[in-house]
Amino acid sequence: MKFLRHATMWSCVMLAPLTVSATSLPEVQVDYSADSTMETEGGMTMKSRIYHTANKDRMEMGGADGMTSIIRKDKKVVWQLMGNMYMEMPMDASSQSGMDTFDLVEQAEVGQETINGVKTTKSKVVAVKKDGSGKFGGFFWTTKEGITVKMDMLSKEGDKKMRMTSELTNLKIEKQNPALFEIPDGYTKNDMGALMGGAGMPNLEELRKNAEQRRAGRKQAGETQDSGKSGDRDLPVDVNKMMKGLFGK
Repeated sequence: MKFLRHATMWSCVMLAPLTVSATSLPEVQVDYSADSTMETEGGMTMKSRIYHTANKDRMEMGGADGMTSIIRKDKKVVWQLMGNMYMEMPMDASSQSGMDTFDLVEQAEVGQETINGVKTTKSKVVAVKKDGSGKFGGFFWTTKEGITVKMDMLSKEGDKKMRMTSELTNLKIEKQNPALFEIPDGYTKNDMGALMGGAGMPNLEELRKNAEQRRAGRKQAGETQDSGKSGDRDLPVDVNKMMKGLFGK
């Protein structure tokens, strides 16, 4: 669960990079999409496909049968999609493991670098938790539009440390389809209890059943995977393996 908690925090950072104001995160003003790879020094890897438009973000993990998060800042909600179900959470609750729990204490521009063919500005960042229980520091590489292309960070809670890196590839600044940031037709709303088991852990059986229902529905409709479709990129598509990687089960 610790990896998931850290991954959530870094995901928030990737979608909304830091500025000199710890209480005000800038909104990237251009539409873009990219592939994201996040790794820890322990060998854990999380791949995702991300999309951004004004006040809206989408993150896909695990391909067509995986999990999708849609962040709607305009509505102040986060939607978690899995199979043919979705959960809705208020942003104030879903972001408690994000950057709102930190105070930025240092930020300095280091220089200019080109990352994966994209010109970026490299910055050093140091932040501490508001309650004093931890801190993190490292480097961000951002474009002139404010897109975080790469980061290399070290976090510390008590005597435990974790290093995490994240990098964007296939970055394309272009208009995004508004449908990417909406709940698809046919999805059923469920509360947290429907998808979560004891001790707040995911109900893997329920997740697996919904993924199978979705696959069956596509097969019946004669759908085929298209590499140009959202979520069908070259990403891991085995839900069981993905969940094992995320939750260490």
